[in-house]
Amino acid sequence: MAVDYSAVTNCGNGIWRTAGACIIDRTGRKRLPIGDDGFERAISGSVVIDKTMLIADVLDSGYTATLFCRPRRFGKTLNLTMMQSFFEIPPDGRSRAPLFEGTDIWQAAEGTYQQYQGAYPVIALSLRTAKGLTWQQTYDALKQTIIMEYERHRYLMESNMLSVNEKAFFNAIASGQADSGAFAASLERLAGMLRAHHRSPVVVLIDEYDAPVMASYSAPNGGYYTEAVTFLKTWLTGTLKDSGKALAFACLTGVQRISKESIFSDLNNLAVNTALSNEFDERYGFTEYEVQALAAYLGYPDCMTQARQWYDGYRFGSIDVYNPWSILNYFKQGCAPDVYWGNTSGNSVIGELVHGADTATLSKIYELMEPNGMVVAPLDLGIVFPDIGAHSEAIWSMLYLAGYLTTEDTAAPGMTTLARRLHIPNLEIASLYHAEIIDRFVSEAGGTNRLESFQTALRNGDEYTLCQTLTAILRDSTSSFDLTNENACHMLLIGLCFGMPGYTDPTSNREAGYGRYDIRLTPANSNSPLRSFVVPEHRPMITIELKFLPQKYSTDDALVHALQDKAYEALQQIIKQAYDAEPLPQGAHKRLRWGIAIGSRHCAVTCQCV
Repeated sequence: MAVDYSAVTNCGNGIWRTAGACIIDRTGRKRLPIGDDGFERAISGSVVIDKTMLIADVLDSGYTATLFCRPRRFGKTLNLTMMQSFFEIPPDGRSRAPLFEGTDIWQAAEGTYQQYQGAYPVIALSLRTAKGLTWQQTYDALKQTIIMEYERHRYLMESNMLSVNEKAFFNAIASGQADSGAFAASLERLAGMLRAHHRSPVVVLIDEYDAPVMASYSAPNGGYYTEAVTFLKTWLTGTLKDSGKALAFACLTGVQRISKESIFSDLNNLAVNTALSNEFDERYGFTEYEVQALAAYLGYPDCMTQARQWYDGYRFGSIDVYNPWSILNYFKQGCAPDVYWGNTSGNSVIGELVHGADTATLSKIYELMEPNGMVVAPLDLGIVFPDIGAHSEAIWSMLYLAGYLTTEDTAAPGMTTLARRLHIPNLEIASLYHAEIIDRFVSEAGGTNRLESFQTALRNGDEYTLCQTLTAILRDSTSSFDLTNENACHMLLIGLCFGMPGYTDPTSNREAGYGRYDIRLTPANSNSPLRSFVVPEHRPMITIELKFLPQKYSTDDALVHALQDKAYEALQQIIKQAYDAEPLPQGAHKRLRWGIAIGSRHCAVTCQCV
């Protein structure tokens, strides 16, 4: 008998279970924790997917230090605060055990893991705010984060286990009066003091450890990359290397695996867990079973097909997962599909890629946007930030780490030369690329009005307006293109066709008839998620063939005649090669064929409607 993974059973105490998932809702209000990544608050007042078996995974792994690299808003902070609530000897004396009653970890192995609840002193730090335009701003923010954690452990000042010198050091840090050398040693010294006071090894939890480095790289005037890396190396290494045996274990989270920058170069005990890794693979993001259970519990079981199209598609290790931020917002809005994750901060990587792409990179972006499109490239998840500018292939690793690409080729995660098939995970991410491409080519066209004029003329078969508009674009708005070859002109024309009202994204170089057409525009049906909301009444299927004239001509008349001949040749190629001979797709009322020739920033066009 098939198992129904969406059949939700009330187990009492706010615990709801299916065959493949556990949902926690202590209040029963079905309130979703949008923007609340603190575990104690979330589990006390909201619906939470049970990820507590991460605790067992960490304990059973035997790793002294683990770095979890996942895209932003994939549950890193919630998981880290969950571990803090579970492991920490509470400074305020209030037990957190009731938070975990009935959860997977509480019941696992006949309650074996319960002995670790409230058993360790914990240092918990988030570096998410430690970023500024200068190193001084970032350093000041780091200092405040450290000071606040010292203040959280101020009870140490009453400890009989600390020496006078240790208490003096504590006071210097807590008051902000210590020098930079003392702050660089502050993590190791605090771990030692906690170890002495509690007579127990310390758990260290550091969230968004890479935020200062990411900020340093993007800062103006060359940034402060070296300063950030140097401080973090000194600050982290002593504690994580644990020569003083103060450490029980440490967990760090971030988007980037910053290893080559030598932050972790002296650490032989650091286990790096990325989206390619099989270990811990289902502890970040929501699995299919978990989303089915959540949909059933919230009363949206009929929304699963749409939810998969928009927010599923990531592969972490051997598990397919949904974007948790997006799926929660989707259910919060009554199953209205939208760009939820993409509208949060941190999307500059796509904008920078699309707006700064040369023709070769732009061609690969277009390939990604095609149905079942992919780019084949190696992934180096220990990428050095400056490599992005020096090595063109580095951008694909950056996009993968940030969550804008995924791959099913997750075997051998340590092999940085292994080519992997990368693709866009879902419709939400595709819409982000789509928007950035349109934004770039609005600029390339010289503004929205000129781009609209180009697209309207293309759709209506208006040769005069198309020629005039394209000539103006070639003359005025192509500073980022070196229009010295057909491929560059091809990339420009494809970009100008994105976002055309009533059409799907353009396709290129597809087999059709007796060859391959250059560009095809197909009317979108009513269910196409990325079509424009403005749908013209008459929409032909459009096929474009492009010719390029590389040579110079002595007179303008000679150039004009040569371009006209080439445009006519291009049109005849569409006809003779039967590029558009297949039946018209739904929504198309005729075929429109364009022959376009470009040379010396001039053009000629000719059109046939059948």
